[in-house]
Parts: sequence; C-alpha cells; structure tokens
Amino acid sequence: MLRAATAEKVREMVRESGSTNGPELAEALGVTRQRASVMLANMVRSGDLVKIGKTRGARYFLSSEDLPAQGRFAKSMLNRDLKEHEVLQDIRDSFIPLKLASDSIRSIFDYAFSEMLNNAIEHSQSKRIDAEVAVRGGEPGKPAMLTFEVRDYGIGAFRNVMQSRKLRSELEAMQDLLKGKVTTAPQAHSGEGIFFTSKAADVFVLRSYDWELRVDTTIPDVFFTKLEQPVEGTQIRFSIAYNSRRHLTDVFRAFESGPDTHDFDRTEILVRLFTHGTVHVSRSQARRVLAGLDKFKRITLDFEKVPTIGQAFADEIFRVFLTSHPDIHIEAINANEAVRFMIERVDRPAFGQERLL
Repeated sequence: MLRAATAEKVREMVRESGSTNGPELAEALGVTRQRASVMLANMVRSGDLVKIGKTRGARYFLSSEDLPAQGRFAKSMLNRDLKEHEVLQDIRDSFIPLKLASDSIRSIFDYAFSEMLNNAIEHSQSKRIDAEVAVRGGEPGKPAMLTFEVRDYGIGAFRNVMQSRKLRSELEAMQDLLKGKVTTAPQAHSGEGIFFTSKAADVFVLRSYDWELRVDTTIPDVFFTKLEQPVEGTQIRFSIAYNSRRHLTDVFRAFESGPDTHDFDRTEILVRLFTHGTVHVSRSQARRVLAGLDKFKRITLDFEKVPTIGQAFADEIFRVFLTSHPDIHIEAINANEAVRFMIERVDRPAFGQERLL
C-alpha cells in the first residue's frame, strides 16, 4: 500500500511537470526504478493517475478534472493488412481525453470508430486512410465535444452502394443507407454500421464526391446537400458531447420491436427524403420508400413536412405491401390532415387497422 504522504508527493510532482515516468519518479524520490514502477501501477489502480502509452514509452498523468486536455490525435495509414482494433488500441493508449471519458462515451466511440474505419478498410478500395480524433470547445480540461474523422480516397460510399444495389443515383443510395441493413457485402456484413453510428452521434456527416448526408440527432433531422466542392472518396465526421449521457445499448434498443427481442427489426423512415422537387403521388415512389423494408418487423413512416400524397402512393404502402407482408407492422406518424385523409381512404386489409396511428 502506498503511503498517503508519498502518493501526495507524486501527485504534486506530476501536477508541476504535467506528467512523469518510472525513471523520472525514481530519481525524484531516490528509489529504484522497480519501486517507482510499482508505485505508479498502484496509483493507476487507485485512479490517481492515468497511464498513456506502452512499456518504456509510457507516461503518467493526473486523472483529476483539471488535467489539460490533449486536443488532437491524427494518423495516416496505408490500407495494407490494416486492422481497426489495432488502430483503436493505439488511440486508447495515446489519447488522454478518451481515456478519461465516461464508460458510456468510450463504448460509443469504440463502436462508431471501429465500424467506420472497418468500412474504409474493406469497402473503399483506397490505398490510404486518414484518421483523426479530437476534443473541441469547452474549457481547458473540460472539452465540450469528442469528435473523430475517417477519410479515404476510394470509390465513395454512395457510389459503392449505388453500383452494388443497381440504384439510379447517389441520392437513392443515401435514402437506402438511412433504412439500415444496407451493405455491399451481405455475406460478410450486416449493413448496420452507418445506420447505428449515425444514431449514436450528436451529429454524423458522411461526404462523398458530390453529396453530403448529415444526421443531427439533437434536433432531430436529416439533410441531403449537394456539395459545391466534391470530396474524393469518403469523409466521415462524428461528434458527440463529451459529457453526453447517451448509452450505446439504448441506441440499439430503440430499433428492437419489443423488449424480448435483441434483433435489429425496427426502422423509421423520413418520407420527405424520398422525393426531390416533387410530391409523393406514384406507386413507383412508394416502392422506393419500401425497398428493402421487408427485412423489418416494425416500420415507422414519418410524414413530417410532407404536404400531401397520392392515392396510388398510399395504396401501394397500406394495402399492397401490407397484404404481401402480413407479419409487418407499419405506423404513420406526423401526418397532416391531407395525408391522413389519403391513408384512411385506402381499403386496408383487416390486419392493417392497428398499424395506422
């Protein structure tokens, strides 16, 4: 057990110098390096110090709230035998603010960063991948936001989805990515990474060539934007409040159809995102909304900011689709009077009555 007076002397030394290591502590206290290493290990276990780095390169910092935040960690990597868990471990060992973040924030970061880096490694066809982690805003030692960026220079996320799913445009690729379970390699991936990463962030931005997809869960809202300056490849930006109380398990549970299931079997669609300069009137437009949704058990269609829909559009969703998929539940939310009128005119199957809110 480390004596309180000695522990306080070590803390004071670290407070004055910013950090220490085994040899420096041994010289300052007049003890052997082995004894200094034991002292440092004990103080890490007690929570007084934080270890950053490995073996001889390791340094020790105070774990108090007034610890100055290290602002940025950046790495450029050749995409050759690259493994996301090794990169993540390097960040964990080197980036102080992440080491001091709450368990829930570290869990969200680990999931989101690993998923986005894995996408770049396996799907981008890029020879180089850049990664950056940073804390921004707030006061010294009390950062406001934890952010990361993953950047590749390959085929582009939207174009890759568009080609693999035989879609007509990158806009349709963005629409499909927001549904979840969209992947260009179904044998190897579930297609959930971008979907859940966008839900776990405060703000998630995916830029690729001519388009930007922005998901802002603090509003909440989703935006498609045509870029004035194209981005070669794919650029992912993720940000979350450093003191956020969000938990990754809650993000997943929001898309489970019931408390007794752990399957990703529920999704929510913003219907307004499935039109570009026109109204929702035709069966073909309805089929675009419904494409791929047969993988889910519960579907929420959000009609916010949709002024009206056509009879064929409503019939395709609330009669044709439900008749073909009797085990799927659909609920419509935020529908104005005109939209609700068209939905209620549909001669829905009897089992579809409970699916309209």
